Order: sequence, then structure tokens, then C-alpha cells
Amino acid sequence: MLKVEQRKNRDFNTFQTIDDVINILREQFTTRKLYIKYDIEKHEAMINEYNPDKTLMIVTDPNYKTDKNLTIYGLSDKYIEVDLVVTDELGPGYFKCKIVSARRATEGRRDLRFKVNKGEAVATNFRVSKHTIDVSRFSIPTSIKVVLDQFQSVNIRFTDQFKVDVLTNDSKDAVLKNIKNTGKTLFISDVNDPESYKAMTDDFVDIAKIYGHELDTLIKRNVEKGFKSIIIVPVIYLTEDEKSIPFAYIQAISKSEVLGIDKVIDLKDMSFKLVDRIRDANTLLVSVHQSIVDISRGGAKLRITDPDLKKYIQKSRGFIFDIVFKLQAPMTIYGHIKTTSTDSDGDLYLGVDFEGNSSRKDEMKRFYDVLKPMEAEYKSKLIKSIKSRK
Repeated sequence: MLKVEQRKNRDFNTFQTIDDVINILREQFTTRKLYIKYDIEKHEAMINEYNPDKTLMIVTDPNYKTDKNLTIYGLSDKYIEVDLVVTDELGPGYFKCKIVSARRATEGRRDLRFKVNKGEAVATNFRVSKHTIDVSRFSIPTSIKVVLDQFQSVNIRFTDQFKVDVLTNDSKDAVLKNIKNTGKTLFISDVNDPESYKAMTDDFVDIAKIYGHELDTLIKRNVEKGFKSIIIVPVIYLTEDEKSIPFAYIQAISKSEVLGIDKVIDLKDMSFKLVDRIRDANTLLVSVHQSIVDISRGGAKLRITDPDLKKYIQKSRGFIFDIVFKLQAPMTIYGHIKTTSTDSDGDLYLGVDFEGNSSRKDEMKRFYDVLKPMEAEYKSKLIKSIKSRK
């Protein structure tokens, strides 16, 4: 039995009556193909007869087995799904079905999707996160905390006091709370000067505003500790759904000299390098070839058989990989996972949307150029198939 997880739902309008469902099936799917959903083999389903009691006679592959529930789907002007219950099995692949419900997508499919023949293209060079870093909840894997500790040790001599730590939801420090919520930088060039506690621009934390009447107390406390300058730069992580979240911070405190804006720039650069190290430590590169079942300009279905990929990829929202067409250089693409399904052999099938662009110049344009003649060939075969049915 095929197990399916739908991660990204379509927007649908539901048909109100059974008559509405039958009418659209008669009008739009007399010559167009219908298929059985959640079926790896993508078996075609034909409506052999419309019965007076509003049931349907469905014909499909004689080897197809059903658990009494059946969903058929097709594409006309818009994507349509019909849920059925098998009331009688009249022979191998021949079912009498009652219509339970049906729905039509609110938008038409963006692109023509077609099967990829063996040898035409493969997916490879998968870059997948080993762990989900849920920075929104500040759930940081131990391996990433190790990277933070190592980064602190390597850069400990940057100033008199140097610290790298995770921002927490339960922090009682007003400044760290502000940095976590805004992603702004703290820069107090001279702790003796009240003007240094004001924000230089909107990119900086306004300490004077946060502390208000208690600012004098803060200045006195910093002076008593022997501080000259304080800088706190957020470490901002870009999540898989492209949200920027400050999840950690780098703090530099000088007791020996007053620091300038150049030190702030240095710390910002260090924060970028730290994020790169975190990504490197958390990324698994798998260079095996995996099958592309079907493809369009906007997405694809992939068959995953590699054990390491199956282990990590199901935990991800998406991943970076290369598509290699025959006689073409690799094209790097980010795939956002829409659906996952597993067949009886344990093979994993992923439905992915293509999002974002590779760093390589004009990568997506080259992808479209390669796909264009394949689309034309498929359309030609489709038109011939429809004409032969009439």
C-alpha cells in the first residue's frame, strides 16, 4: 500500500452536488485521461458507463488492487479530483463506484508535466540538512552548539571579552530580547558617553530608549565593570522557507580601548562566516544518481532509493540538487517538498516545487531552454492520443 504525506495543499472549490460532478466528467473527460491518485504506476482509469443511480463503472489495469476507496484525478482547464467508494468488483480492474465527493483546483496548473524516459535526465548532488534547525523555537542540535563553541575558541582574542551564544526565549536581558526580536546590532563605542547609547541608524539597538530613566544606572554599572566599548552582533540564520531569524549572537567587550565602527563591520563579517560553517556542518552531500519520474518547468517527481537520502530528506522542507539532462552540464535547483510517498518496496517518491535560482548565471533560463523541445514532443504525442480517441 502506498503511504502519502501531503505537505503543501492545493486550493480547491468543492462540487456541491453529485450531478455537478457527473456533468463535468461527461463534458471534459470523455476524451481526456483520468488517473488513479496515490498510485506509483499512475494507472489510467476510464469511465465505462454512467449508471441511472449516479454510480460509475470504472475500468483500469486488471492487476490494480483497491481497498474499496478510490480517488481519480485529471486535468482539463483545471485539476480535478473525485473520491469514490467501490461498491462492487465485477472483475479484474472493473469496479462499480459511488461518488463520495469531488473538488476542482481554484487555479490551473502552471506548467505542462510529462514523464521522463530512462536516460533523458537524472537528479544528483543532493545537498540535504542533517538536522532540522528550528530557530523559531531555538531548538539547536548539539552538533551546531559545538560549532558555536569552536568559533568562540578560535576568535577568543578578538577583544578582552568574547562570547558566542544562543538567543533564548526566556532571556531576561532587555538588550538580548531586543536583538532577538529585531535582528539589530548593539554598539556602544564609549560606555562613559551617554550619546553612545543612542542608535546611530535604524540598524542599531537604541539602548537609551530601552532603559529610559535607568540609563544612568546602566552607564555606572558598565563603568564599574571596567568596560570601554560593547558590541553585540546577531547571528542571522536563513531557514529553509527563507525566513531570516536571529538565533545566536556574538558579543565583544573591550576593557583596554575604545572600539570604532570598523570593529562592528569585522564582527558582522564573522557572523556571516559562522552561518556558513553551520550550514557546512549541517549539510550532507550525496552524489548518487536518482530517477526523475516526471518533470515540468515548475516542479518534478523524484524517486529516491539511496538509504542516506531517504533518512534525511524526509525531515527537510526542501533541498538543493542538480538536474543533469543527457549531454548537458548540471543545473542546480532548490526543490521545496510538496508531497512524500513510499511504495511497498520502500522507495521514496517526492513531489517538489522548483523555487529560487542557482548561483550560476542564467541557470533557470538554461533549464527552460532544455525543457522546451521535450515539452513540444510531449504535446505532439498528447494531441495525437486525443485525436485517436475521438
